[in-house]
Amino acid sequence: MLRQWLLVMVLLFPLYSIAQHNTSDSTKVIKTKKKKKKKKTKDPYAPKKWALNGYVKQMSSLLFINDPMLSFIYPNKMMQDNLLHNRINFSWYISDAFTFKTDLRTRIFYGEVVRSIPNYGDLVDNANNDFFDLSWVVLNEKAAVIHTMIDRLYLDFAKGNWQVRLGRQRINWGINTMWNPHDIFNAYNFTDFDYAERPGSDALRVQYYTGVASSIELAVKVFDKWEEATAGLLWKFNKWNYDFQALAGITNNDLVGGLGWAGNLGTAGFKGEMSYFYSLGDSVATRHSFAASLGFDYIFSNGVYLNGGLLYNSNGIVNGSISQLFTFELSAKNLYPYKYSMVLAAGHAFTPLISGNLSVVYSPGESHAVFISPTITYSIKENWDIDLIGQITLNKSGNKYISPMQFIFLRLKWSF
Repeated sequence: MLRQWLLVMVLLFPLYSIAQHNTSDSTKVIKTKKKKKKKKTKDPYAPKKWALNGYVKQMSSLLFINDPMLSFIYPNKMMQDNLLHNRINFSWYISDAFTFKTDLRTRIFYGEVVRSIPNYGDLVDNANNDFFDLSWVVLNEKAAVIHTMIDRLYLDFAKGNWQVRLGRQRINWGINTMWNPHDIFNAYNFTDFDYAERPGSDALRVQYYTGVASSIELAVKVFDKWEEATAGLLWKFNKWNYDFQALAGITNNDLVGGLGWAGNLGTAGFKGEMSYFYSLGDSVATRHSFAASLGFDYIFSNGVYLNGGLLYNSNGIVNGSISQLFTFELSAKNLYPYKYSMVLAAGHAFTPLISGNLSVVYSPGESHAVFISPTITYSIKENWDIDLIGQITLNKSGNKYISPMQFIFLRLKWSF
């Protein structure tokens, strides 16, 4: 009998094992079905797909006017003005190759200058657009003007050695700090210190990098008349430890060709750029124009930064007063109203929180025009700065110097 039970157990044990195995598997399947999927946690170190920053600035100005030539602009001898300035910069990193960028600039003007100049909002609006009208005068009253504009709006593609950018953008081909005869797309007046980003152009820009310090670049602004076309080809290369660039193009009915360089003379920086303009519309007498600038900079062991420069402008004047600085027509071939000009600037950080800068521009000629601009900057705390800026104009009258205009600016800036 015992043998029979043992025989039965031996026969049933494999079946029991198989049943247990199948039951275990089915239980696992059921459990697997019931088990919820865990949510993927975001990588806190992954790069963001977008960036948003900007600043808010409040600037108060005092203007002292002693020049009858500017009475049509500034009717009072002393005027007070204010500017509230907000900038928002947005970038969207669509992929590794594509980036979309748009920046919005909004300004509120209020004070005596706004009240004294008729249609002040229209003047501001006309001076800030390129081909496309991307600006709006939100408020145009006698006491205040609100103006907003999109001064950057482009799509950028970068892959391998290629970079292509289409839209409103800053195209800066200049080399020197003060005067840039190569800046045919966005020439600027250095007295406009409150617009660090500089104007943009509605343009197509294509760059091909042939090496670490060499590239070929083509840029074309949008236009509907050949007389208003601006386009150019820029070639950058390195030779003898110098960065060179050659320029050829057309701007506002002028053919232009230029050469520039940046390098060192010993321990001092040495830069230069020059452009020749051939007008397609002017008479033979005024057909040729030439602009050239040189720049030197040096940092002393005590931290003092020194910058000097020279400008030759074949279209410049030799007998005008310093008031011409605020009324002349700016372009790459007319960067400063005088034929000869020289600049000397020095800067120093007195403490980690306080720094200063002094710029002096002298133009030899009948009036011996002088422009002086001192600046003191104090970093109140992180992202907060305050600037005290002066602009003093001088020219010679007889045997003495007189000052037709003096400006004082107090600017508070918060960056975010």
